[in-house]
Amino acid sequence: MDFTRAVPLIQLRSLGKYYGGSDGAPKAQILHDISLSVYAGEFVAVVGPSGSGKSTLMHLLGCLDRPSSGHYFFEGKDVSAFDADDLARLRREAFGFVFQGYHLLAENTASENVQVPAIYAGMPGRERQQRAEDLLSRLDLGARLHHRPGQLSGGQQQRVSIARALMNGGRIILADEPTGALDSHSSAQVMRLLKELAQAGHTIILITHDSKVAQQADRVIEIRDGRILGEDGGHGTATTTAQNTDVSSDQSASQSTPTPTSASANGQRHESPMPAPVHGHPGDLFGQQEDRNAFRAELYEALRMAWRGMRTNLVRTGLTLLGIIIGVASVIVMLAVGEGSRQTVMTQMGTMGSTIMYMSSSYPPAGGPMGQLSEADLEALAALPELQHVMPVIGDPTIVRYANAARQNYVYAAAAVMPQVHHWKVRSGRYFTAAEDRELAPVVVLGHKARKFFFPDTSNPLGKQLLIGSASFEVIGIMSERGADSGLQDYDDMVFIPYRAGRARVYQAQTQPDYVVLQATAPEVVLQAEQSIRTELLARHGGREDFSIGNAAAQLLAEAQARDSMTLMLGLIAAVSLLVGGIGVMNVMLMTVSERTREIGIRMATGARQRDILRQFLVEALMLTVSGGAAGVFCGIAIGMLLLAVGVPLVFSLTAIAGAFLCAVITGIVFGYMPAKNAARLDPVKALEGR
Repeated sequence: MDFTRAVPLIQLRSLGKYYGGSDGAPKAQILHDISLSVYAGEFVAVVGPSGSGKSTLMHLLGCLDRPSSGHYFFEGKDVSAFDADDLARLRREAFGFVFQGYHLLAENTASENVQVPAIYAGMPGRERQQRAEDLLSRLDLGARLHHRPGQLSGGQQQRVSIARALMNGGRIILADEPTGALDSHSSAQVMRLLKELAQAGHTIILITHDSKVAQQADRVIEIRDGRILGEDGGHGTATTTAQNTDVSSDQSASQSTPTPTSASANGQRHESPMPAPVHGHPGDLFGQQEDRNAFRAELYEALRMAWRGMRTNLVRTGLTLLGIIIGVASVIVMLAVGEGSRQTVMTQMGTMGSTIMYMSSSYPPAGGPMGQLSEADLEALAALPELQHVMPVIGDPTIVRYANAARQNYVYAAAAVMPQVHHWKVRSGRYFTAAEDRELAPVVVLGHKARKFFFPDTSNPLGKQLLIGSASFEVIGIMSERGADSGLQDYDDMVFIPYRAGRARVYQAQTQPDYVVLQATAPEVVLQAEQSIRTELLARHGGREDFSIGNAAAQLLAEAQARDSMTLMLGLIAAVSLLVGGIGVMNVMLMTVSERTREIGIRMATGARQRDILRQFLVEALMLTVSGGAAGVFCGIAIGMLLLAVGVPLVFSLTAIAGAFLCAVITGIVFGYMPAKNAARLDPVKALEGR
């Protein structure tokens, strides 16, 4: 007995299969106590009428299904205990399927269909393509490499499926009624190919209801009502009980060993035109870490199929993308409009003093003289990191004259930073500088209404001399129109002079500023700045709180409330928009899985694992959302530019754009996960049947 044939390649022991039997469903026994051995290189036919259980037996042999009882050994390993990934690996590395219905992917060319098993095996792209072309050329399909199944005859499609079965080596070819849908000529071609494969060393297991087709095999096993009735060893010897099948197999196994060559009738040997099988090792099948090439090949395949699916269903794809585009574009535009409105409000609030505090001397709560704010105090406060500007102010109604025009006017003596502190622009001329303030320069800037009063008939009052009190000041600028704050004097009626010049020339009796305007670096640090000011002055004044500080807390609160309300509104808009896009993705993916159930079964039969199927449909969902997200970003920016052109204030944010795109992608993946998971969990047998 040949030692290489001592251990069967496939061995079934008391194998049984039934459906139902749970949740009150009736139990249907399909296979009963099947015991069978198949050795490497054998050509075995399983024959029986429809409903005899032969297809169920093939599904169990090809690891597409699991037995309900008994044991299945492959090269001595009990396959019954393998998990789904191990079964997929075994299908990928050891088996090749040839189906009655061909089961080719309709959108793939002949070459691409043949390459599918090698994708999941991690074969490099060029090598995979070359091997597919070589196999198809050997099967006389070299001129049909780029034809799709719909462009091929039934016989040609079956030869493509045979090439696919051989792609990963095809140690074991499982042929389920391979001639059932073919004419007599094509049937003869397919059987000749199977014989040549057997002669080349492949193990062939043929499932058929045609006894004439079965008789072309080396062994014929008859099955009926889920039981093996007997076996014909090809030489007139038959067994009539299932219990004797293993013995008969062992006896026939010791008679001959198939080789990649066969003997002719005259005793001469010739080479088979078919490739020899690739014999892996158990370690290759079950212990080897997945190759990186497999991931890259599967990712490329998923992207390719996703792109083809999007092109094939243009209307559905367009409607799905439209939901994502609307969601992303609306988020981008609304955030841009919201940010523009927020910055406008912030600018307006800045002119109202949302970062401004007012400080003045006061009597200490514990009693004592009024405090004094010295130049040294102001310099110390100006050094605080929370403060941007420290501006002392003296202001009082004073007689102002020009020619015959005279009236008591509010004269505002302050530092040169007044326009920056109050966000107020000079309309013509200029404002005085810090150097002019230090040098006590006699210069004055007029408010909008003050200019009209004193110089109603003068087109350009710059350079004119204005008498303030008893001192002469040169007009160097005119402020833009501002208006009055509620309850305060109209700023446009004031005239503005340097602080030191005012103390020296107008308000000689003033020993300290009337009050000090303190501007924080940002609204959110106002309270911290106030605390720092208090700490600094208490230390400088010996612990006496002989000063008072006021800030625009009400304005800050209104700003915070407006910002929170706007953020909430935009967040709700974003959530609803992205939810709509995500539901669209889930809907189209559910339809895609339903339409491509057979394709999923084909991929599982050729070795795809559950995570491979999951990854493929997640990639398709990702491709949808990335395409829609990118188009949404483009549309959002385009709409925003149109709004800018018509004067709507908006500000684009790269963070908002990236966030909207990323949220759309994440939403699509989340909503695409359930359909992808459903696809990955499909039963291979039911998927092949389109259920």
